[in-house]
Amino acid sequence: MNWTDMTLTEFQNSLASNKPTPGGGTASAVALGQSAGLVAMVANLTIDNDKWQSGWKSCKKALILANEVMTKSGELADKDSEAFDKVMACFKMPKSTDEDKLLRRDAIRNATLYAAEIPYLTATISLQLLEAMQDIVENCNANAISDIGVAALLATAGCKGALFNVEINLNSLPDNYGESMRMNIDSINSKCRAVSKTIMHVVKARM
Repeated sequence: MNWTDMTLTEFQNSLASNKPTPGGGTASAVALGQSAGLVAMVANLTIDNDKWQSGWKSCKKALILANEVMTKSGELADKDSEAFDKVMACFKMPKSTDEDKLLRRDAIRNATLYAAEIPYLTATISLQLLEAMQDIVENCNANAISDIGVAALLATAGCKGALFNVEINLNSLPDNYGESMRMNIDSINSKCRAVSKTIMHVVKARM
């Protein structure tokens, strides 16, 4: 299912249904995409506007990233749902013999690890986008400063929401699965909080 090809109403109805997908991981990736759209808008409103020339360089860089993220976030939204569906499919594997049980266990674990890797990527990209916002918030077009604030809120939701999905998947796995992700979760969360707070202070000051 390509969630980003849906109308907004169709996607919201899919979230509201009694089906497990799309869920929070997909919603986090979609929030990231909406954030990237706002960053692109603010950059476009700043670039080539003589009044905000000091922000051109950083906004051009942010615009490149935002355009990439708009595409990537849609891919992550789809992959997140697909990953969860794969986990559910593995639970339906046969378990009649000891060999079946081992194959099923390993398949579930590998699928669950992949289901953690997708939102982990959403979280890391969300943080990258937040850092790009931190670079432009001081000198972007002040008429769009509230839009950067909203973009930061959405990227923060994308990051923290995705990390919830990373953790819930990793918590069902042995400790030797996803070791690097386990080590970085707290750091990503802390950086997200700090960068978002910095952006919000500047947004408030410039409003």
